[in-house]
Amino acid sequence: MTTEFTDAELHRPLNRNDYKTLSLSALGGALEFYDFVIFVFFVAVLGHLFFPPDMPEWLRQTQAFGIFAAGYLARPLGGIIIAHYGDKLGRKKMFTLSIFLMAVPTLAIGLLPTYESIGIAAPLLLLLFRILQGAAIGGEVPGAWVFVSEHVPGSKTGLAVGTLTAGLTFGILLGSLVAVIINKQYTQEEITAWAWRIPFILGGVFGLLAVYLRRFLQETPIFKELHARKALAEGLPLAPILRNHLGSVVVSMLLTWVLSAAIVVVILLTPNYLQKIHHILPVLASEANVLATLTLTLGCVVFGWATDRFGARNTMLVGYTGLLASSYLFYSGLPGSPEHLMATYALTGFFVGAIATVPYVAVRAFPAAVRFSGLSFSYNVAYAIFGGLTPVFLSWWVSKEPHAPAYYVGALAILGFALAFTSHAANQPAGKTSGALGSTTV
Repeated sequence: MTTEFTDAELHRPLNRNDYKTLSLSALGGALEFYDFVIFVFFVAVLGHLFFPPDMPEWLRQTQAFGIFAAGYLARPLGGIIIAHYGDKLGRKKMFTLSIFLMAVPTLAIGLLPTYESIGIAAPLLLLLFRILQGAAIGGEVPGAWVFVSEHVPGSKTGLAVGTLTAGLTFGILLGSLVAVIINKQYTQEEITAWAWRIPFILGGVFGLLAVYLRRFLQETPIFKELHARKALAEGLPLAPILRNHLGSVVVSMLLTWVLSAAIVVVILLTPNYLQKIHHILPVLASEANVLATLTLTLGCVVFGWATDRFGARNTMLVGYTGLLASSYLFYSGLPGSPEHLMATYALTGFFVGAIATVPYVAVRAFPAAVRFSGLSFSYNVAYAIFGGLTPVFLSWWVSKEPHAPAYYVGALAILGFALAFTSHAANQPAGKTSGALGSTTV
C-alpha cells in the first residue's frame, strides 16, 4: 500500500508546528546526547577512581575506554526494542521513554561510590550504568531522525534531520563547555576528589527536563495514518527488513561507519589525543574542541539545507572531499601554534557536519511502516561495531603510529565519497523515492 501526497504538501514551507517540533526535538536530543558523551571528557579521572590504584596507567585507561565503548555495544539491543515498539505503538512514546532511560543512569553515575569505597563493585556498576545509557541512546538517535522527518514536508527533510543532528552535536558542545568550566574552576585535586560528579548530576537533571519538554510534542502524521489504515508492521520486523531491504541496510551501515569515524575520532577522542600525544595543555585542547564542535553544529544545518537544495549526491561529494582535505591539514600540522590548531580544528569540525547527509539518505531508504526499525537496526549495529571498537583500536594504533587518526578519518571520508554514487544517494526530488515519507510499502 502506498500513500500519495500532493505536490503542495511535499513542498509547503515550514509552519509554526514544524518549528516547534524541530526546536523541542533538537533541544531534547542535545540534553540526552550530553548525558551520553560527558563520560569521555572525564575518562582519565574515571579510570583513576574506578580501578585499582596499583593497576598500570595504560591498562586503567584502556579499561576506562572499554566501559565507554560498552555504551556503543549496548546500542543495538536497546535500539531494536525501542524501534520495534516505535513502529507498533508510536514514535512519540518511545521518543520520550529513551530520554528517561538516559537520565536515570547518568544521575546514578554522578552519585556512584568509587573503587576506594566499594572495591570491584565500583567498575561493575559503572559498566552497568554505561550499558543502560547505550540502550537509551540506541533508541534516541534514529527515533529522533524519524520523528522530525515525518513531521516536515518531504522537500525539507534535509533541513529537518540536519537541524536535529545539530541538536545532537550541540549536546557534545555542551559537554565540552562543561569540561572547560570544570577544568578552569577547579584544581586537578578537586576534580579528582568530587568535582567530576558535577557534570553527571547536571546531566541527570537535564535529562529529566527533556522528558518534561517532550510532553508538548505530537505524534507524527505518518504514524497516525499508518495506524488509521491498520498498516503497521506485524511481529518483529527484522526478518522482512533483512529480506526486502538488505541493500538499504548495507548502505545505511556503511554511512554510519563514516559518521562514527567523524564524531568519535575528530570530536570525542581528539582532545585526549592532543594532550597525550602532542602534549597540548588540557585547557587549550578543550577550547579548540569547543570551537570545532560549534562549527560542526553549524555544519550540520548547512549540509542538511544543501542536501534539500542540491541533492544528497552532490552534497556528499563536496562534504567528504572537504573532510578528507581538512582532517589531513589538521592532524599533519600538529602540534603547531595555538592559532593554527584552533583554525584547522574548526575547519575540520565544519566538514564533519557532512554527516547530516547520513540520516537524510538512511531515513528515505526504508518505507514508513518499518522505517524506525530499519534505520535503528542499521545505525545501531554499525555504531556498536565501528563506534564501539574505534576508541580501543585507535588507542592501540596510536601507540604504533602517531598519525593514526588522520589515516582513519581520511579512509572513511573516501568511503563517504564513494557511497555518494549509490542509488540511495541519487539526486532525486524529495518525496519521490521508494523510501520517501509518502511511501508505506512493506
